[in-house]
Amino acid sequence: MSGKGYQDLLDCRRRGRLLREHGFTIDQIAVVISLDYPVTPLRLYRYAAGLTAADVVAAYARLEATARATLREARLYDYELAGGRRPSAFTLIMLARIYGTRPSRLLTAKALATYSIRDQYAIRHPDE
Repeated sequence: MSGKGYQDLLDCRRRGRLLREHGFTIDQIAVVISLDYPVTPLRLYRYAAGLTAADVVAAYARLEATARATLREARLYDYELAGGRRPSAFTLIMLARIYGTRPSRLLTAKALATYSIRDQYAIRHPDE
């Protein structure tokens, strides 16, 4: 992780911890952090959760017990870039579980519209 990115994460961890102590939810923390960090929703929620890419990859591996391909840090960074690679609906659902939010919050409305109707439904209704 670059020096600036790591400093941003440390600041977000500190702020997130303080906000959680005051009863803020992860979604509320993400809104607060978005005021100072204009990043994609995927990176925003990782920052709000105070997780490094390595933390996310490890959590993903623990949750994903099947023979699917595992998530790698480089791929996560690519997903987090504006205009980067698009994660599958399954990956979004897994990341939402890790971050403690809904999958639809990890995408902009414009990005969500690029998914098939079936995938949009899965992203909006992950528990069904």
